[in-house]
Amino acid sequence: MSRYRFVTPHRTGKWYPDLETAKRFASEIGAGFMDTRTGRFIAYVGTKLEIASANVEPETAIAAL
Repeated sequence: MSRYRFVTPHRTGKWYPDLETAKRFASEIGAGFMDTRTGRFIAYVGTKLEIASANVEPETAIAAL
């Protein structure tokens, strides 16, 4: 099981159990927005997606995006 969060150069989001929830709350930290036309998440420049396994400490998360 994995956890997901978005990180900007100045703010860090909470960990969420699924990617869709993390995308929904990403706008609260200024990480991006959901495009209403396509339904896709658009990340702002400098935003990173961190993915952590439930058995791994968050500090060792893998950055992807």
